[in-house]
Amino acid sequence: MLGTASGAQAPQAQESVRDLFRRGLVIPAHPLALTEDRRLDERRQRALTRYYVEAGAGGLAVGVHTTQFAIHGTGLLAPVLELAAGTAREFEREVVLVAGVTGPTGQAVAEAELARSLGYHMVLLSPYRELDEDGLIARARAVGEVLPVIGFYLQPAVGGRPLSRDFWTRLAGIESVVGVKVAPFDRYRTLDVLHGVVRAGRAGEVALYTGNDDHILADLITSHRVVVDGRQVEVEFVGGLLGQWAVWVRRAVELLEEATLARSGDDAAVRRLLGLDGHLTDANAAIFDSANGFHGCIPGIHEVLRRQGLLAGRWCLDPGEDLSPGQLAEIDRIWAAYPWLRDDDFVAQGLDRWLA
Repeated sequence: MLGTASGAQAPQAQESVRDLFRRGLVIPAHPLALTEDRRLDERRQRALTRYYVEAGAGGLAVGVHTTQFAIHGTGLLAPVLELAAGTAREFEREVVLVAGVTGPTGQAVAEAELARSLGYHMVLLSPYRELDEDGLIARARAVGEVLPVIGFYLQPAVGGRPLSRDFWTRLAGIESVVGVKVAPFDRYRTLDVLHGVVRAGRAGEVALYTGNDDHILADLITSHRVVVDGRQVEVEFVGGLLGQWAVWVRRAVELLEEATLARSGDDAAVRRLLGLDGHLTDANAAIFDSANGFHGCIPGIHEVLRRQGLLAGRWCLDPGEDLSPGQLAEIDRIWAAYPWLRDDDFVAQGLDRWLA
């Protein structure tokens, strides 16, 4: 059995999974390791999971956008979920396991049942364009009968859709909803979620996780004072469930620790993180290919992991999915510009063990 990772992301044994999640964690969105012929590379898939846990991540999100939604239609979902859960159990501490579920209500419920059978603790419920808001609420209730639900405001560029403030109020009011991943990449829509959670009266129960890869540190250091019906309620992002945190995870853990200090009133931590905010956003723009509508976001993540030796290549399930023109040069640029965002030394020290 592998050792417990150090740092604030190593939860105490007496805490429940829901308490751990509410406290705030680094939760990487787990990529899919493939061989050159686009088959599952189990050795490197395990290595990624081991890297994340040893780096101090408190949870793993598997079967989500970064894992490639296409696995939900290829028979890969079950083995990929099982591999991550089994590898996480090599460690001496609890790792919060989040399964991504998609599709219409029947499919989403079936995927949640699969996740529960494999030991997952909660699901990240992706939006489904064919349902209106009433239908999405009914779907969330049905899935919530199987496992606790994390709502997901996904940006439209990668398959999301605009949702009303009333929708978030209704979703947050469902008892089985334990959190929301807020990732519209839009400040107005981010506020809709915050107001919805407060209006539902569940600000202390629904954990807010930033998925706004263009605004990570600013989200994490800000205490939002939401005024609803004359009441002022303070809400915060407690952690991140992010594709950006699929890379440089040891540094992400340190940044979340510092953000927690900043929210508690450490002005020096606030200033340090504000100084890094633009650097991380610039790095994300290159990795996620914002210049080309995020077309190359998954290959961009793969390229970073390839450079560190964790992946053998950038291969995606879709042979046509690769970096956009000019994206590689942009990754070269941010790689040289911001070495303090990377965790190359940490990866180099553990790589052989993780790949064993």
